[in-house]
Amino acid sequence: MTAKTILITGCSSGIGLDCARRLKSQGWTVFASCRSEEDCRARQDEGFLAPRLDYEDPKSIESCVAEVMGQTGGTLDAVFHNGAYALPGPIEDIPAAGMRAQFEANFLGWHELNLHLFPAMRRQGGGRILFNSSVLGLVGMKWRGPYVATKFALEGYADVLRMEMAEAGIHVVLIEPGPIETAFRKNAIRQFEKWVDWTSSARREQYERSLLDQLHKGGSAKAQWPASAVTDVVVRALAANRPKARYGVTTPTHVMAIARRILPTRALDWLLSKG
Repeated sequence: MTAKTILITGCSSGIGLDCARRLKSQGWTVFASCRSEEDCRARQDEGFLAPRLDYEDPKSIESCVAEVMGQTGGTLDAVFHNGAYALPGPIEDIPAAGMRAQFEANFLGWHELNLHLFPAMRRQGGGRILFNSSVLGLVGMKWRGPYVATKFALEGYADVLRMEMAEAGIHVVLIEPGPIETAFRKNAIRQFEKWVDWTSSARREQYERSLLDQLHKGGSAKAQWPASAVTDVVVRALAANRPKARYGVTTPTHVMAIARRILPTRALDWLLSKG
């Protein structure tokens, strides 16, 4: 293959799909992976190479990499880790098994995929590893504890990986979106219903009064940005000779990055509790 190659995870919809379509239109060979076979077939119908990859399924990670390497002759220019979901709810109501599942999907599976890709990138003398983080990798917000924990872990992981892989010519980049128009809340509701027994919670009255309504209708943030806003930044990070360590996307991300630096912790807690 002479075209640049990239593996993008989570291409069933939203950011992953928008990014896959844009890069394909620019001449990239895009491996648009999805968790479900049905979504993979939909991407194949669009002309994508679409291996199945589920971060919670190590065998699917291994088979996806084997398919990619078989198609490219053992090389890969970039990977964009995008597939993730949220398990919402107060931390005291999140069972340990639910927290483990969140980390498998949003963090540990990402590491496992990297372990399969490092050797190829080292052999070819470089590559790019992009992580789709979040404004919630910069600041925490109530009722989003498991997701926040995975994104904080990802931020630290990427910072260390960036330093360690610099000598191999492998650039590590964090993409940090704020509110984006995707199916994210719909997927989060499914996870909540799977893992959270709110009727047995010490907060049951609070759920009935406000938390369930917040879950189904969303928080106070009114503005949402299109998925293309993230794609714009991904394209820049892939094209830059020396990409930045972090790219913020949307106004809330830039505001929160500043607030985290200048506000005392209690003042930041107060501000975040309002939103």
